[in-house]
Amino acid sequence: MRFSFLLILLTVGAAEAADPPKGMEGTITRQRESVALMERALSTQRPAVSAQRSETSAESFFLLPPPSRSAPPLQALPRQNCDPVPALEMDAIIQDAASTQDLHPQLLRGVIKQESAFVPCAVSTKGAMGLMQLMPATAAQLGVRDPFSPKENVDAGARFLKQLLHLYGNLPMALGAYNAGPGNVNQAGGVPDFPETKSYIRSILSGLPPELRIQGQ
Repeated sequence: MRFSFLLILLTVGAAEAADPPKGMEGTITRQRESVALMERALSTQRPAVSAQRSETSAESFFLLPPPSRSAPPLQALPRQNCDPVPALEMDAIIQDAASTQDLHPQLLRGVIKQESAFVPCAVSTKGAMGLMQLMPATAAQLGVRDPFSPKENVDAGARFLKQLLHLYGNLPMALGAYNAGPGNVNQAGGVPDFPETKSYIRSILSGLPPELRIQGQ
C-alpha cells in the first residue's frame, strides 16, 4: 500500500515537472523577457565603454571620447519623458548650478543647448547621456546616480566644466576639452583641429557677453 502511494506521488511529481502550472510558465516568460531587455541595454553600453578605454590617453583625467566628424544624432530612451525641460525649471537648475560652481549662467546654458537642446533623456550614438551629455565613466567619476535627472546631470556637468576651466585657464580650451576630451586638447596643445569641436566652441561663445569670451571664466 505504501509502495503504491509513493508510486502515485512520484507519477504526479513527474507530470507536474513535465507540464508546469500556467502561473509558473508566466513567471519564467517574464524572467526571460527581463533578461533579454538587460542584454540589449548592456550591448549598447559595452561599445561606448570600450571606446572610452581605448581612446583615453595617460594624460586625461576624465574619460571623454574624441568627437565624431559630424554631430551625433540623439535618440530617446524607452519610457522616458523626452520633452525639453520647461523653461522655468531649466532656469532654476542652471542658476543653482552656475552659482555653486561660480560660472556664468549663459555659459552653462550655451553648453546645455549645444549638447542636448535641453532634452533630458538625450543619448548620443557614443552613449553620452542627459542634458550635458555625460559619458557613463565620466558620470560615475562625478558620482552621478541618475544621468537623466535634469538637476543631477547639470550639477555634475557644471562641476566638470569648472574643473576644465581650472585646468586650462582658458575658455576655448576648456570647451574644447568638454567636447573632444582633455587627452585631445593636451595632445594638440590647444583646441584640437576637429571641425565639430571648432563649431561647438564658436556656437557657445557667440551666445556669451563679450567680456566672458576673453576672461576664461
